[in-house]
This record gives sequence, structure tokens and C-alpha cells, in this order.
Amino acid sequence: QVQLVESGGGLVQDGGSRRLSCAASGLTFRLYAMAWFRQAPGKEREFVAHGGWNGISPRYADSVKGRFTISRDYAKNTVYLQMNSLKSEDTAVYYCAAARSPMTIDGGASLLRERAYGSWGQGTQVTVSS
Repeated sequence: QVQLVESGGGLVQDGGSRRLSCAASGLTFRLYAMAWFRQAPGKEREFVAHGGWNGISPRYADSVKGRFTISRDYAKNTVYLQMNSLKSEDTAVYYCAAARSPMTIDGGASLLRERAYGSWGQGTQVTVSS
């Protein structure tokens, strides 16, 4: 059974940085594409970043491009989201997601969508104070 456990959330000041971690277990890590999504209060869950897959480069939402970086440590079965220059609009619950060997015949467009991912973490709250 795949288990994803996020950590690293908390309260951070506007302009600050935070690194989120997602520890994965119960899976062969190299066979999974990994991503981060977030859900702000009163809004739908949205794509933040995926770490690339099968020749497709990592991709970021326009709202975080240049500020956030996704990475993964295969030795630790962990994926990270480094968040810099945080803004109040980044306040949300951040979710880690995993997709087992996803099809990418669409050039990776499916990796931006929730339905590509079959496993989800419980989420970690990030609050940016102004």
C-alpha cells in the first residue's frame, strides 16, 4: 500500500522560504511520477509542480514558476518542494501525489491533472503572513 507523508508546513513570513518534504513508502519509487498540488481556503485543489517523467521536464504552475523547485531523492524515497519568495496567496494545504508509470502520449499534459495521480498524502498547511 502506497503511503505518502508530507511534512515541513507551518507559518512563514511574506518573502520567506520553506521546504516541504514527502516521504513515500510501499512503492518502488523510481516507477512513480511525483507532484505537488495545493488547496487554498474556499478554492479547488490546483497543480503546483511535477518532477518530470519519461523524458518530460519538470513543470510548474505559472504562479510559482521561478520561486518553487521540485526535487526528489531516490535514496530516501522522498520528494521535496523548495518554496522561496513566499506570498500570502501561497497560503494553502499542500498535497504530495504519486502516479505509477503514467502514460505521457499527450506530451505530459495529463501530469498537470489530479486524475493522473492515484496516491495522495494527507496534506501539510503552509500559511504565509504579511
